[in-house]
Amino acid sequence: MKKLSAILALLFFSGCATPVTHIDTNNDKGKAVMGLDYRDFQTAAGEAVSSMLQSGAVAKPGGGRYVLAISRIVNDTMQRIDTDQLVKKIRVDLLQSGKVVVTTAVGLTGPEDPMAMKSRQLRQSAEFNQSTVAGTGQMIAPDLSLSGKLLQRNIRVSSGTQQVEYYFQLTLTDISTGLALWEGESFIGKRGSSKSVSW
Repeated sequence: MKKLSAILALLFFSGCATPVTHIDTNNDKGKAVMGLDYRDFQTAAGEAVSSMLQSGAVAKPGGGRYVLAISRIVNDTMQRIDTDQLVKKIRVDLLQSGKVVVTTAVGLTGPEDPMAMKSRQLRQSAEFNQSTVAGTGQMIAPDLSLSGKLLQRNIRVSSGTQQVEYYFQLTLTDISTGLALWEGESFIGKRGSSKSVSW
């Protein structure tokens, strides 16, 4: 009897659920939210890449591609954001530009992909054909480093209205000199009811 009641309850609640639809990310006219959504990350990443390419900061003299390492991207917003959501879009666009490759063997807190180093331990194994194992001196050190910060400021506009400001600040550093080759800031502002939450 309990099993039948559980099944009937499940059927009842599933029938009352709001229908689910796919988001057309190219033509989304969905309601804006006070927090950050995928459209904001697309905008900020697109502006950053466009600015980098137009500035010439990623145009390597003599041709070829720069090797980029990802440094610290700080989330100083009220939201729990994985900053990779912004960084991944930038990385993809830079890779597709043909100007930059990204190293996954070097990172601020260790390699993004530890397999590059782990596979080198096979040099000691008699089980592997040593001519197929990565040799010494083959990894490429990074030329550039991308760092940045995401900031949020909430401002009370009137008794019932608030303004939320988001700043995406990024810096591209020449690792050999420590000099910033490019810096950019994207601003996204939202205004709405003070009852709306932005986290």
